[in-house]
Amino acid sequence: MSSSDIRQEREPAAAQAPTSTFVSGVFPRRRGLIVGLSALVGFLLTVVWSAKFVDSTIGDSIADTMLGHTAKGAEIGGIAGGIAFAFVTGLAGTFTACNVAVFGAMTPILGTTATRWGRVRATLRPLLWLSVGMTAVSATYGAIVGLVGTSMPQFSTAKNVAGSLSGRSIQSMIVFGLIGLAMVYLGLAALGIVRDPFAKLSQRFPNATMVFMGALVGGFLIGRPFGLFRQLFRDAAESGNALYGAAAFTLQSLGNILIMAVLLLVTSAVLGGRLGRWFAADGRRMAIVTASALIAAGVFTFLYWDVRLLAGRGILPWYPLAPWT
Repeated sequence: MSSSDIRQEREPAAAQAPTSTFVSGVFPRRRGLIVGLSALVGFLLTVVWSAKFVDSTIGDSIADTMLGHTAKGAEIGGIAGGIAFAFVTGLAGTFTACNVAVFGAMTPILGTTATRWGRVRATLRPLLWLSVGMTAVSATYGAIVGLVGTSMPQFSTAKNVAGSLSGRSIQSMIVFGLIGLAMVYLGLAALGIVRDPFAKLSQRFPNATMVFMGALVGGFLIGRPFGLFRQLFRDAAESGNALYGAAAFTLQSLGNILIMAVLLLVTSAVLGGRLGRWFAADGRRMAIVTASALIAAGVFTFLYWDVRLLAGRGILPWYPLAPWT
């Protein structure tokens, strides 16, 4: 094989100008393999993921420690108590697969700026735009809950029954199913397999993709069955106060991303230069990292909330599960 043949083999399969935040325009070869492996990771996560461990062992323990008392089932105690409860339980629900994936997909934005402060500023800007999208959704949903929440499916305390789906479960399936499919599509767009949905919009609004990602994070609250969040939901619904609902749900979302945002900023300050040079050395790496994180998370979200949930209710005959789940 000649040296020219080797160079051609190493070149990316396709290239174009960047169209939005996560679509670099340089696409790797073997994109089908990347999709397949990422989807396999997402599927395997559904097999081993223990909601009890994440929600109770981690989430409840963090909330109990920060509040100084057992959070589950406790009286929230007015608006001030609700605001504190919202932020603390948001922190307690940090380490969900969806949050990790959203911020994993943001790794390429760490930047190549030479100075640490420059890298931090370059990372902080998209984080702020993500917060805009997240706040818009969580505040709107919180206000709705404050007004009409007692008649919404998430207000119900009815136990799930085998062979049927409660209103809460249906709501979770719809919301997380759509979020999962959206993540998969964005991952495919990062590989150039499908059209970038933000290509035209980003010409006028360069941060449109980050606002949309924030909206997905805010949307977690619409489907989230996390016990402590449902406790907050019921308190906001019973208050009849739209402003309280909006403020509490916004703080819940902000608490939910705070740790991941700080970790991303620290990574930018400490390792951002090296990562930036690593991405710059081969443009395909950005597409691979971004697409892999989004596809794995999207497949996990869809399978976990729409397929594994149906199997758990006895509606589907079987789904593979690890013994500890």
